[in-house]
Amino acid sequence: MTDLRGLGRRRLLQTAGVVALTSLAGCGKNEPGTAADQPLTSAAKLPEPFTARLPIPPVKRPSRSTSDTDHYELTAREANAEILPGLRTPIMGYDGIFPGPTIKARRGRRTVLHYRNQLGVPTVVHLHGGHTPAESDGFPTDLVLPAAGGSGYASQAVGGTTSAGTRDYTYPVDQQAATLWYHDHRMGFTGPQVWRGLAGFFLITDDEEAALHLPSGDRDIPLMITDRAFDADGAFTYPAMDPHLISMPGIDAAHMRGATGDVILVNGAPWPELPVAAVRYRFRILNASNARRYDLTLDPPAPLIQIGSDQGLLAAPISHTAITVAPAERFDVIVDFAAYPVGTKVVLRDGSGQVMRFAVTHKATDNSTIPARLAAVEPLPKSAATTRDWMFRQGKVQSMGHEADGWVINGREFDPQRIDATPKLGEVEIWRLASDTQHPVHIHLSPFQIISRNGGPPAPTDQGWKDTVDLSPHELVEVAIRFDDYAGRYLLHCHNLEHEDMAMMATFQVTR
Repeated sequence: MTDLRGLGRRRLLQTAGVVALTSLAGCGKNEPGTAADQPLTSAAKLPEPFTARLPIPPVKRPSRSTSDTDHYELTAREANAEILPGLRTPIMGYDGIFPGPTIKARRGRRTVLHYRNQLGVPTVVHLHGGHTPAESDGFPTDLVLPAAGGSGYASQAVGGTTSAGTRDYTYPVDQQAATLWYHDHRMGFTGPQVWRGLAGFFLITDDEEAALHLPSGDRDIPLMITDRAFDADGAFTYPAMDPHLISMPGIDAAHMRGATGDVILVNGAPWPELPVAAVRYRFRILNASNARRYDLTLDPPAPLIQIGSDQGLLAAPISHTAITVAPAERFDVIVDFAAYPVGTKVVLRDGSGQVMRFAVTHKATDNSTIPARLAAVEPLPKSAATTRDWMFRQGKVQSMGHEADGWVINGREFDPQRIDATPKLGEVEIWRLASDTQHPVHIHLSPFQIISRNGGPPAPTDQGWKDTVDLSPHELVEVAIRFDDYAGRYLLHCHNLEHEDMAMMATFQVTR
């Protein structure tokens, strides 16, 4: 791997190929003229915004519990959901719903997920943000085949394993309270299978968080934000070359920069409304979209008080007027609706568009707090003996024996049998992530801290422990990361799901 240490910033960017790639259009919604700026257009009749009530995903109950372990039964199956009024949308859903049920875990209690695949295609479950042993992390070729008639897919498990219909995933849950999520991770098909519904919340709690008296109960609300498009009959529109998602991976060339839709869903409902009291609420914001970013503000304006990031609470609250949320990022925020008169309608906006609305309906007692200090965040060193460089860019990949446009890391497409880095267990490394265009980069196993952007300080929204970082076009981001507890094989990849499916992944092997 190219050693870029000692080079100046300008020369570093040139060496990484960033400056030379200015002719490539970006994939982010903030870049004019890109495919992501031209979402798929729905043929179905769309509802007026704010006519749907915000649904809250049901909390999954354990099938059984022991002194230290909670067991859950989770089944992926097809179902029909009424997302648009009067129409039925076929979905792939965990327990047949979209989003899937929320799993609430407690730090120090192991979670065992007894997973069953009743779909007609292979699946892989990944706990995004989980500090998880490799065998349960959801490597993209560790396939859970369909419960019936799935043997024909075994050849897709290159460098991985197959399970016939069921698989147990074990999560130690030895990490601080945080908003995680679980989703499909099948190689080449993550985009279409998540688009069709395979995603849900996984929330971790602990005693330290409980002692802070943050908004809780029905004032602690997860918000899964996604975008979709719909056919005239209510089915999801997705620009796959194979609409049946069975034999041939890939996306049509017009949308290789990322699939976006013209309907914003929150917890599976289009532009919903939530009645709220004039008190503080905690919102666990997750961008579960395939490729779209959201520039979130409140209208009328009010602060978004960030208390947590991808991997848990910050050291102290940070007040924002706007938050940009890239795919897979989570922002834990508090909104104090006491700042608004009763009767106010508060719109959560995405730039000039709309996401959802809060209706302030009444006054109420509020015993919650926003402490000045939230959690102890251990600072990782900003230098280390090992520095690794990762360049995310468009490139050529092999597709069914032919060369095609795709997305690569360090000039190479994903090979599940190749190891691209071998960090040592317990050691801190500096990883430098460079981009040609917009890429949300996710690192499995361990959280990281953002050290710098283009040689300058991190952004205000970069604080705390992260597992996903948003790279802007032609940007270099440095992160410090320490791989703890588990040796084995893990992934680094772009979380634009179409980029991921088009080979923008790399494998690292944590060694002892």
